[in-house]
Amino acid sequence: MRTVEEHLAHVVGLGSRLEAEPCPIGEGDGRGLAEDLSARVPVPPFDNSAMDGFAVRAADLAPGVVLRVVGDIPAGAATLPTVGVGESARIMTGAPMPEGADTVVPVELTDQPPGAAPLPDAVRIVEPVTPGRHVRRRGEDLPAGAVALPKGLRWSPAAASAAASIGYSEVPLIRRPRVAVLATGSELVEAGQELGTGQIPDSNSLLLGGLVRQFGAHVLSAGRVGDDPEEFAHALAAAGRADLVLTTGGVSVGAFEVVRQVTQGDLDFVKVSMQPGKPQACGLLHTDDGRQVPMIGLPGNPVSVFVSAWVFVRPLIAVLGGVDAADDIVETVAAQGWSGPPDRCQYIPVAFTPEGVVPLHRLGSGSHLVASLASAEGLAIVPAGVAEVRPGDRVRCLRV
Repeated sequence: MRTVEEHLAHVVGLGSRLEAEPCPIGEGDGRGLAEDLSARVPVPPFDNSAMDGFAVRAADLAPGVVLRVVGDIPAGAATLPTVGVGESARIMTGAPMPEGADTVVPVELTDQPPGAAPLPDAVRIVEPVTPGRHVRRRGEDLPAGAVALPKGLRWSPAAASAAASIGYSEVPLIRRPRVAVLATGSELVEAGQELGTGQIPDSNSLLLGGLVRQFGAHVLSAGRVGDDPEEFAHALAAAGRADLVLTTGGVSVGAFEVVRQVTQGDLDFVKVSMQPGKPQACGLLHTDDGRQVPMIGLPGNPVSVFVSAWVFVRPLIAVLGGVDAADDIVETVAAQGWSGPPDRCQYIPVAFTPEGVVPLHRLGSGSHLVASLASAEGLAIVPAGVAEVRPGDRVRCLRV
């Protein structure tokens, strides 16, 4: 039986980073940056004022000193006055510093009113400031040529803002992975359809498709397919256009395990030391056009799908997308106890409370307990060898 870590290594080894393409900086949230971006311009690009006030020479400052006002400098000013001995210029936040001035005195420390007011002939400094105060120096945030955004960064509005500030309008981002989702099982019917004998709603294609989007990939297709090998093979051939194929169900040891029957030569079918999610499959699907597409076969029970997606699918999508898939792990305490399998690592959906984490369902980590899954805020990770978690025990949790 494989450990979780061993199987994860097999899974992420199936993929490699997809190709990059140019993208406007205001688009592409969640995609990976393909290369380091160095600043084309310094940030800030010029010395500017950090306050609304008066640009002065520090050498002229003293309590009660009166300075002649030689001009107004709003933000975006194209022409600037020169500040000489005994002079000052009214200046707005973000406006460029005039020649001769090296310090800004906030308007609140002068005899002038804040807000819109006529330009005075002179200003009295009520309280001096230290030399160089309230001036943002050119390049103090980032000098030109320095790496501002590292390769592998997950693109975001903050990254777009930074890219604009260093001179970019377009950046190279990794193409979003295209994922095909196939939920197998002749018992599955479309959500909302009246159920016949032995039938259940198809929740897996919705669950896994939604998680794929949450992980930053594009869902090329998501649907259900029966347990007939010919039907599944046809659906699989169509799914081969994707960068990653995900299936649910059909990977265990029963008589109608359609994924195992059709892909036996391409996938490894293994048992992983985890609950839920013990039966797993992964490998490279050989398509009709000669491609080798990473494929992961997940168990069919919904909680198993949820757990397996967070533990295995998300890291592989991150590899394809060229981004870091660091887990958001927190350590907390158990607010109430629960039991688990002593020989396997347990992933139990939990909610966070002020007292600690609590299992979502009184039955624990049962792989069929889908109705309570929407309230999951994390997966408590109980290592193999721990048969019981007691109230107050320390617990590591993956935030979901």
